[in-house]
Amino acid sequence: MELYWDEIDSDILILAADGGLNADTSDQLIESLEKLIKAGLRNIIVDCSRLKYISSYGLGVLIRIHGKMKKIGGDVKIAQVQGMVTQALHVTHLDSLFEIYPDVNRARLSFRPKTSSPEISPGNA
Repeated sequence: MELYWDEIDSDILILAADGGLNADTSDQLIESLEKLIKAGLRNIIVDCSRLKYISSYGLGVLIRIHGKMKKIGGDVKIAQVQGMVTQALHVTHLDSLFEIYPDVNRARLSFRPKTSSPEISPGNA
Protein backbone atom coordinates (compact mmCIF):
# COMPACT_ATOMS: atom_id res chain seq x y z
CA MET A 1 0.00 0.00 0.00
CA GLU A 2 1.28 3.42 -0.91
CA LEU A 3 -0.24 6.50 0.69
CA TYR A 4 0.03 9.90 -0.95
CA TRP A 5 -1.62 13.28 -0.38
CA ASP A 6 -4.67 13.66 -2.54
CA GLU A 7 -5.89 16.96 -1.14
CA ILE A 8 -6.17 19.01 2.00
CA ASP A 9 -9.67 20.34 2.50
CA SER A 10 -9.89 22.81 5.35
CA ASP A 11 -8.54 20.77 8.29
CA ILE A 12 -9.05 17.37 6.62
CA LEU A 13 -6.22 15.61 4.82
CA ILE A 14 -7.33 13.11 2.20
CA LEU A 15 -4.79 10.33 1.69
CA ALA A 16 -5.16 8.15 -1.38
CA ALA A 17 -4.09 4.54 -0.81
CA ASP A 18 -2.60 2.68 -3.77
CA GLY A 19 0.16 0.20 -4.64
CA GLY A 20 2.64 -0.98 -1.99
CA LEU A 21 4.13 0.46 1.18
CA ASN A 22 7.55 -0.40 2.62
CA ALA A 23 9.36 0.66 5.78
CA ASP A 24 11.17 3.54 4.06
CA THR A 25 8.05 5.18 2.63
CA SER A 26 6.02 4.67 5.78
CA ASP A 27 8.66 6.47 7.85
CA GLN A 28 8.55 9.38 5.41
CA LEU A 29 4.76 9.41 5.58
CA ILE A 30 4.69 9.44 9.39
CA GLU A 31 7.35 12.17 9.40
CA SER A 32 5.32 14.31 6.99
CA LEU A 33 2.14 13.74 9.01
CA GLU A 34 3.88 14.83 12.21
CA LYS A 35 4.79 18.14 10.54
CA LEU A 36 1.18 18.63 9.41
CA ILE A 37 -0.10 17.74 12.88
CA LYS A 38 2.18 20.38 14.41
CA ALA A 39 0.69 22.83 11.90
CA GLY A 40 -2.84 22.01 13.10
CA LEU A 41 -4.04 19.03 11.04
CA ARG A 42 -6.55 17.00 13.08
CA ASN A 43 -8.50 14.82 10.64
CA ILE A 44 -7.56 12.32 7.94
CA ILE A 45 -9.60 10.38 5.39
CA VAL A 46 -7.89 7.39 3.79
CA ASP A 47 -9.37 6.93 0.30
CA CYS A 48 -9.12 3.21 -0.54
CA SER A 49 -10.84 3.41 -3.94
CA ARG A 50 -7.65 2.26 -5.72
CA LEU A 51 -6.47 -0.15 -3.04
CA LYS A 52 -6.81 -3.80 -4.06
CA TYR A 53 -4.67 -5.45 -1.36
CA ILE A 54 -3.46 -4.54 2.10
CA SER A 55 -0.72 -6.37 3.97
CA SER A 56 -0.33 -6.68 7.72
CA TYR A 57 2.34 -3.98 7.43
CA GLY A 58 -0.16 -1.67 5.72
CA LEU A 59 -2.70 -2.35 8.46
CA GLY A 60 -0.03 -1.50 11.03
CA VAL A 61 0.61 1.84 9.33
CA LEU A 62 -3.11 2.68 9.49
CA ILE A 63 -3.19 1.77 13.19
CA ARG A 64 -0.12 3.91 13.85
CA ILE A 65 -1.66 6.91 12.09
CA HIS A 66 -4.92 6.37 13.99
CA GLY A 67 -3.07 6.32 17.32
CA LYS A 68 -1.21 9.54 16.55
CA MET A 69 -4.41 11.34 15.58
CA LYS A 70 -6.34 10.14 18.65
CA LYS A 71 -3.59 11.44 20.94
CA ILE A 72 -4.19 14.97 19.65
CA GLY A 73 -7.98 14.77 19.55
CA GLY A 74 -8.19 14.03 15.83
CA ASP A 75 -9.59 11.14 13.85
CA VAL A 76 -8.90 8.87 10.87
CA LYS A 77 -11.77 7.65 8.72
CA ILE A 78 -11.63 5.22 5.83
CA ALA A 79 -13.56 5.61 2.59
CA GLN A 80 -14.49 3.46 -0.40
CA VAL A 81 -13.10 0.13 0.82
CA GLN A 82 -13.72 -2.83 -1.46
CA GLY A 83 -12.91 -6.48 -2.06
CA MET A 84 -10.08 -8.10 -0.14
CA VAL A 85 -9.43 -4.92 1.84
CA THR A 86 -12.94 -5.09 3.30
CA GLN A 87 -12.28 -8.68 4.37
CA ALA A 88 -8.89 -7.80 5.89
CA LEU A 89 -10.42 -4.99 7.96
CA HIS A 90 -13.23 -7.29 9.11
CA VAL A 91 -11.03 -10.30 9.99
CA THR A 92 -8.65 -8.11 12.01
CA HIS A 93 -11.60 -6.29 13.67
CA LEU A 94 -10.24 -2.97 12.44
CA ASP A 95 -13.68 -2.23 11.04
CA SER A 96 -14.67 -1.56 14.65
CA LEU A 97 -11.67 0.76 15.20
CA PHE A 98 -12.16 2.88 12.08
CA GLU A 99 -15.33 4.51 10.80
CA ILE A 100 -15.73 3.27 7.22
CA TYR A 101 -17.71 5.23 4.60
CA PRO A 102 -18.85 4.30 1.09
CA ASP A 103 -17.12 7.36 -0.43
CA VAL A 104 -14.85 10.28 0.43
CA ASN A 105 -17.65 12.85 0.40
CA ARG A 106 -19.64 11.01 3.08
CA ALA A 107 -16.50 10.64 5.17
CA ARG A 108 -15.85 14.37 4.76
CA LEU A 109 -19.41 15.18 5.87
CA SER A 110 -18.97 13.04 8.99
CA PHE A 111 -16.37 15.52 10.25
CA ARG A 112 -18.91 18.34 10.28
CA PRO A 113 -20.02 19.34 13.76
CA LYS A 114 -23.27 17.79 14.85
CA THR A 115 -25.97 20.43 15.15
CA SER A 116 -28.85 19.99 17.46
CA SER A 117 -32.23 20.91 16.16
CA PRO A 118 -33.82 23.79 18.06
CA GLU A 119 -36.56 22.81 20.38
CA ILE A 120 -39.98 24.05 19.38
CA SER A 121 -41.90 25.47 22.24
CA PRO A 122 -45.70 25.80 22.13
CA GLY A 123 -45.33 29.57 21.76
CA ASN A 124 -43.08 29.21 18.67
CA ALA A 125 -45.23 26.71 16.76
